[in-house]
Amino acid sequence: MDCKNASVNQFIQESVELLQPDKIIWIDGSQEQIDELRRIGCSTGEMIELNQEKLPNCYYHRTAVNDVSRVEARTFICSREEKNAGPTNNWIDPQKAYAMTDEIMRGKMKGRTMYVIPFSMGVVGSPFSKIGIEITDSIYVVLNMVIMTRAGKDVIEALGDSDHFVRGLHAKCDIDEEKRFILQFPEDNAIRSCNSGYGGNVLLGKKCFALRIASYQGWKEGWMAEHMLILGLENPRGDIRYIAAAFPSACGKTNLAMLIPPEGYRAMGYKVWTVGDDIAWIKIGKDGRFYAQNPEAGFFGVAPGTNKKSNPNALACTHEGTIFTNVALNKDGTVWWEGLDKKPPRDAEDWTGKPWDPDSGLPGAHPNSRFTAPASNCPCISPEWENPEGVPLSAIIFGGRRSKTAPLVYQSRDWNHGVFVGSIMASETTAAATGEVGVTRRDPMSMIPFCGYNMGDYFQHWLNMGQKTSADKLPKVFNVNWFRLDEEGNFIWPGFGENFRVLQWIVKRCLGEVEAEETPIGFIPRVEDINLEGLDYEIKPGHKFSVRDLKRILTLNNEYWLNDIADIRAFYQKIGDTMPRELIDELDAMENRFINAVK
Repeated sequence: MDCKNASVNQFIQESVELLQPDKIIWIDGSQEQIDELRRIGCSTGEMIELNQEKLPNCYYHRTAVNDVSRVEARTFICSREEKNAGPTNNWIDPQKAYAMTDEIMRGKMKGRTMYVIPFSMGVVGSPFSKIGIEITDSIYVVLNMVIMTRAGKDVIEALGDSDHFVRGLHAKCDIDEEKRFILQFPEDNAIRSCNSGYGGNVLLGKKCFALRIASYQGWKEGWMAEHMLILGLENPRGDIRYIAAAFPSACGKTNLAMLIPPEGYRAMGYKVWTVGDDIAWIKIGKDGRFYAQNPEAGFFGVAPGTNKKSNPNALACTHEGTIFTNVALNKDGTVWWEGLDKKPPRDAEDWTGKPWDPDSGLPGAHPNSRFTAPASNCPCISPEWENPEGVPLSAIIFGGRRSKTAPLVYQSRDWNHGVFVGSIMASETTAAATGEVGVTRRDPMSMIPFCGYNMGDYFQHWLNMGQKTSADKLPKVFNVNWFRLDEEGNFIWPGFGENFRVLQWIVKRCLGEVEAEETPIGFIPRVEDINLEGLDYEIKPGHKFSVRDLKRILTLNNEYWLNDIADIRAFYQKIGDTMPRELIDELDAMENRFINAVK
């Protein structure tokens, strides 16, 4: 592929001198080239072809056993001053980081092929589009990147002679976890990743670019890169309202993005459209409203727990053109994972390639095993998902996993209060995640692992975005919590598709169609405004969900909230002197409201 961009060619030449590959291949995005790379990958064992009758154009890959997830402890923001990375990020001086990885990566592509991937995050040529070049020695990375991004010659043509592109350098090296680093250089538009072959560390368009680098770009350029799904809710009249939502892990983010409304709503003509399941880039449009676009072209989903009941749309995405990573491999060339069904295979290989039997007590699929599927496979993909102008947001939702504190749903008082609601987001840990249960972890806007600059400056940027347009054009801000428990540890709210009932109330609030009750934390629904018609959920044997249960999960416990306020204050103090005064004032005001309520 002929590239006339001098800056791109210089980046490639410098990379060649460092890595010393035997061969260079440009990724042009053609099906012929993808087919050839699949063939080469299968011939070397890097990829395994699956049953092409049952899973057409689907392939399988295993990572090293020491390389199965993102490694936050080895992920760094390399800003020129440590204060710009802030207290929530790991930091290395950029010159030291370049020198360190130069030494680690030098000559590591000898005997290997260097692949050059020009890719666009966002629709090529759209106002949202940002371009990157990823250099890698992994066919697995190439095949994933052509699913997850728009890759190929069209991107080079769109870039023209511009120097504004992200320089992404990845080398598998020796998959040495002691020398594994994922480095972001926001001020240089650069990323380096070495000694990993796992998706989240090496698909540099994803978290590295689309969040860590892009959040910094958005801060400097006046837009936002957020760890958010985007969905559209269509009513029987055909009107669609779009919502962006941020959730920490294990809070049902993908399930909400691909939600199927309850049967009664479907019969009336309600629909939910998926625009994106993970990342939203948000800009202010010419009309003053917030518009969002999903910068990705595919889904990088967690396999375990995905099934026909939990998320049929996600499962349907995987039936063609998908790459499966670290799941169990069946003898007939199909795949399986825990939670797929209740019929685990008896004659299979586990995610490490060893013979596997479900009676062994060991998982067949790694708990973080993945599927990479084209977004176009999704049965509920929105007709607007590639709209170059994005979709207009009516609401932004924050959420978390709280067993006792947060109600089912509440609305912020205004934009600044909504930023405050996002800044206090938290989830209680599950045993599967940490070995500890019920520990509250703060994850504002679900961005703690992904913000490319100081978190206090990030909060201020949110506040500033609210000043760029009129109050009536801003999305309304809400918080949801599907995870309130009863005394016996049962989930009170059914979740999954029934969450549509809460989304409907949120849209009605955006349209001014229902009133709400004012509380110390914001506006809570009146019980009669959450439609429970057709809801058939048994909290425990003999106890079906009722209006009484709804009242219970809309109730605030002042003592729990006052304890939470103390924890929030400690978190704010950790952010330090960049913490916006407006949010501290919001916290003080909320505390006073609760104290007065107790009196």
